[in-house]
Amino acid sequence: MINQELINPQSIVVVGGSNNVHKPGGRTVRNLLDGKYKGELYVVNAKETEVQGLKSYKNTRDIPETELAIISIPSPSCPEVIDILAKEKKVKAFIVVSAGFGEETKEGGFLEDRILQSVNEAGATMIGPNCIGVMNMHYHGVFTQPIPEFHPDGVDFISSSGGTALFIIESALTKGLRFSSVWTVGNSKQVGVEEVLEYMDHHFDPLLDSKIKMLYVESIKNPDKLLFHASSLIRKGCRIAAIKAGSTESGKRAASSHTGAIASSDSAVEALFRKAGIVRCFSREELTTVACIFTLKEIKGKNCAIVTHAGGPAVMLADALSKGRVNVPKLEGPVADELKSKLYPGSAVGNPIDIIGTGTPEHLATAIDYCEQWFEEIDLMMVIFGSPGLVKLYDTYEVLHKKMEECRKPIFPVLPSIVTAGPEVKSFIKKGHVNFSDEVTLGTALSRVINTPKPAGLDLQLYGVNIPEIRRMIESLSDGYLSPGDVRRILKTAQIPLVEELVTTDPKELAAFARKVKYPVVIKVVGPVHKSDIGGVALNIRSEEHMMFEYERMMRLPEVTAVMIQPMLKGQELFLGAKYEDRFGHIVLCGLGGIFVEVLQDVSYGLAPLSYDETFSMIRSLRGYPIIKGTRGQKGIDEQQYADIIVRLSTLLRISPEIKEIDINPLLATDRGLFAVDARIRIEK
Repeated sequence: MINQELINPQSIVVVGGSNNVHKPGGRTVRNLLDGKYKGELYVVNAKETEVQGLKSYKNTRDIPETELAIISIPSPSCPEVIDILAKEKKVKAFIVVSAGFGEETKEGGFLEDRILQSVNEAGATMIGPNCIGVMNMHYHGVFTQPIPEFHPDGVDFISSSGGTALFIIESALTKGLRFSSVWTVGNSKQVGVEEVLEYMDHHFDPLLDSKIKMLYVESIKNPDKLLFHASSLIRKGCRIAAIKAGSTESGKRAASSHTGAIASSDSAVEALFRKAGIVRCFSREELTTVACIFTLKEIKGKNCAIVTHAGGPAVMLADALSKGRVNVPKLEGPVADELKSKLYPGSAVGNPIDIIGTGTPEHLATAIDYCEQWFEEIDLMMVIFGSPGLVKLYDTYEVLHKKMEECRKPIFPVLPSIVTAGPEVKSFIKKGHVNFSDEVTLGTALSRVINTPKPAGLDLQLYGVNIPEIRRMIESLSDGYLSPGDVRRILKTAQIPLVEELVTTDPKELAAFARKVKYPVVIKVVGPVHKSDIGGVALNIRSEEHMMFEYERMMRLPEVTAVMIQPMLKGQELFLGAKYEDRFGHIVLCGLGGIFVEVLQDVSYGLAPLSYDETFSMIRSLRGYPIIKGTRGQKGIDEQQYADIIVRLSTLLRISPEIKEIDINPLLATDRGLFAVDARIRIEK
């Protein structure tokens, strides 16, 4: 779909170009001229004979054959003009910046359909409509500013929104981030974010192409395509950061389970990005900060040294890193003592390494050298160095420049004095560096980068899951919530361990089961969805008399058809569930049970099917993970068995799209292993 005529056109016509650079057509022509476009440039404007030094053609039919057309005229005129260009002038690429199409009215949508038909019939590419255009190292086909610096090692930036793209570019420019290409896709009538990624994936050249991608996405129309090509690019050595804006609240509608209440469209995005290996960001500053991180040397560990001459920012940075599970280890012992002896009195080396305000460029170099060569536990360095307005920092920043070039460990420059040391910072950036002016934003962004997993494998993990039997069962069942017996049969076929239980209306069977499994036991009603809301759960029953009392009470409750009895097990409650989201598939959620899921909503998301690497990453990203691992003398749970159950559940879901919601709560971790205590499944065919 995307072609060379769009990427590197040898000729361009601007339809609607003018001498007024305050109008889109005029500014587009000016940007192309200022960008030193090397090909043939034509302008169509019925009212002008010359536009910004270029011959202006009165009619589209008068121009020579052209490769790329940039359309900046009122939307009602676009279909006829584009049809002429496609059929008579052999135009193979269109950038339609004009607005007033499907984004505004139904009639505009019909116009959009007409221009797409003309473009498709000609086998051409179309970006837009309702976009600001495309710019790269070959041409600046946009009507806006600023125009960033373009470089082969810069960032490829794809944005659903033109206006937002400009604000993101401005954020990037202040940090020294360079670009390789900028794509704004507007209404994405033919080409959207997914299609641009597809092109970059299919044509990726590891020697020539940028390995950093930034995305601003407002709508994911094809999640599978985004997942496939993003993960493919990352496996080829690329790094991708993305904002997904406009996450809806529809997924948080009233639901019958914790899973349904927690899972949402945004959960699906979170799961998709995790599976692809995309670093998810939530603001322009965070997105451009992550992209700047990608430009530096690869991070090989989570132990960070902070070198500074100002204590406060270093403390705030250390806090931000610690919250993101990045370590700031204490530095002590003979090597630390030796470093301290080489600095001014009053300096600290425990980490942060504070060379104090009077520290010299030589002191900075010494501290960096010790982190690079002698503190073997250190994996990366952050250098915070500003100015109180009394000194020039050229020498200091020259030291930093050389060390960033020489050291094998990555160094992150935090140069906050962009006003009092503005010229020095600009000089530093001109040498090809980026600058992180805010240490907390950097710490948060770095945590996101380090904690984002690698792309997951797409193979289905079977491990004893009886696919033919599960399909037979699903096909035989009716829509709605399944009976406890059907739920147990499905989970058992998927090799998910179940607590022993009995569903009955016979008090004699109830008593016999209780004697068999031994008291205490639990009784729950069968029938109502929300058992606890109607008093349909009785815990810790220790005698037959108590059990019969609860049985008789529960059987009188509305809609109750039977009771379920289980042994009263003790252990750590875990949560596991999944929900089907249109276009994305099943979102799998895991976490600790009880207050962790009900109040704190401490859950991780994954997209079925899940690999073991994905699953362990989900488990270990939980805030409550220390409890799973074991803390303060408390024994941890069997993490491997928890992962096994999550993977098997994801396999069950992948082969059962009819399951729209499943909730295992609690999944109880006991001394004897993990058991599903209560579960519900909703089917919709």
